[in-house]
Amino acid sequence: MLIPGFLLRHEVTVEPYEGQGAAAPVYGAPVAVQCFLEEKTRLVRAPDGREVVSGATVYCRLDAVSAPPESRVTLPSGRQTTVIDQARHDGGGLPTPDHLEVSLV
Repeated sequence: MLIPGFLLRHEVTVEPYEGQGAAAPVYGAPVAVQCFLEEKTRLVRAPDGREVVSGATVYCRLDAVSAPPESRVTLPSGRQTTVIDQARHDGGGLPTPDHLEVSLV
């Protein structure tokens, strides 16, 4: 079961991180993503095990975007931030709202 569409009240722009260039990070083409945005400070664990303070979390459909760590995200307010980590919540056919949770700096 997909996350219900009526919950996807916000739109963010995601530029997927593709690696480090000679002078700066390299990002893919921007993708507009319908989501639910929660701007709340919380402590999350980065993929390398560090504890990082997250200032926002985006909840979207599983197939909406690929947002690996270090991807650049522009919030509706215009603030640019980066992805700390993402978590896939897939019920495997159970009646749960399958979604992608993306933690942002």
